[in-house]
Amino acid sequence: MKHIIAVLLENEPGALSRVVGLFSARGYNIESLVVAPTEDASLSRMTIVTSGSEEVIEQITKHLNRLIEVVKVVDLTEASFIERELMLIKLRAVGKEREEIKRMSDIFRGHIIDVTDKSYTIELTGDAAKLDAFIQAVDPTAILETVRTGSCGIGRAERILRA
Repeated sequence: MKHIIAVLLENEPGALSRVVGLFSARGYNIESLVVAPTEDASLSRMTIVTSGSEEVIEQITKHLNRLIEVVKVVDLTEASFIERELMLIKLRAVGKEREEIKRMSDIFRGHIIDVTDKSYTIELTGDAAKLDAFIQAVDPTAILETVRTGSCGIGRAERILRA
């Protein structure tokens, strides 16, 4: 089962390496990883997407909590949460394809952010399923390049990750 784990950790050299090393040493897979500083410059927030049974996720959480740099760990999938991912996709757009790609972009609430005479670059945000659906909906031969950020997640309502 897929889990999204939010980690608040000290913003210092080597902290990311130690978290990734923990996963690697124990044979756990990281499906996506997003890290950025928070409103407090001394802290970073890491969002890790991984898969595993409840027991495996519990072990991951315990191991993360033992790291000195880690301030707090929350499995967002334990309660209601919001998940978003960003994708930039460059598509071949020549002739009548241009209108079809623009229509698909509008349907998926994407934004065309770059236009050339032969291509469109589209920015899409949403959960992973929405981005996957867009990729499935367009002609695979039109895809020139794809870049995805990985998932970011935040708890809903009063559920807050703070030090």
